[in-house]
Amino acid sequence: MIYQGFASVYDELMSHAPYDQWTKWIEESLPEKGRILDLACGTGEISIRLAEKGFEVTGIDLSEEMLSYAQQKVSSNQPILFLQQDMRELSGFDGQFDAVAICCDSLNYVKTKNDVIETFKSVFRVLKPEGILLFDVHSSYKMAEVFPDSTFADQDEDISYIWQSFAGSEELSVIHDMSFFVWNGEAYDRFDETHEQRTFPVDEYEEMLKSCGFQLHHVTADFTDSEPSGQSERLFFKAQKSKTIVS
Repeated sequence: MIYQGFASVYDELMSHAPYDQWTKWIEESLPEKGRILDLACGTGEISIRLAEKGFEVTGIDLSEEMLSYAQQKVSSNQPILFLQQDMRELSGFDGQFDAVAICCDSLNYVKTKNDVIETFKSVFRVLKPEGILLFDVHSSYKMAEVFPDSTFADQDEDISYIWQSFAGSEELSVIHDMSFFVWNGEAYDRFDETHEQRTFPVDEYEEMLKSCGFQLHHVTADFTDSEPSGQSERLFFKAQKSKTIVS
């Protein structure tokens, strides 16, 4: 998924996103503040927070436009390397990271099992021995019961949006049709985006992780330490590199 025209207003639209909670989850999930890869980093909000916490941060995203906005936020005393790469094909960092984090349900944009497995294999390669993988995804419940046939909307003087979600053709998938209206000083510019996401049951994520050489430590829900329930909406995974990768 590459965000197109609305990267310029992404931060304002996401101003209420719980970035501090994601950062806290990452910090509390790791034994020390080592070298971390913020994968699918977007405009760098979590990367910057991790750097402020003392991590050595690299941010990677598929969208050149999002990375451009991320780079503009970095101060001279806050060195963060931002690079454009596909999470399924990471290169140049074999065995270099203590941890990899994939936040903000970014993994749900990887829509086939094969591509999720390629992502896990790619992450395996860039992690040090016993390195940690952290990621969050939408739950099966949210994809099947919450998103389909839902409409979300918001309006203020500068930016308004209408966001409609529909069930996708694949199991546990959704299509988000979004229209954004941005005031340019004289009129509203319109940006349209269509996003597709898919999730998998916990046991299938565990199976995919295991096939790529990871051991699943635990799964929690909704920014808590609690195990998922039948109505949990966001699931948080912690896995560790443990075995030789399966080709």
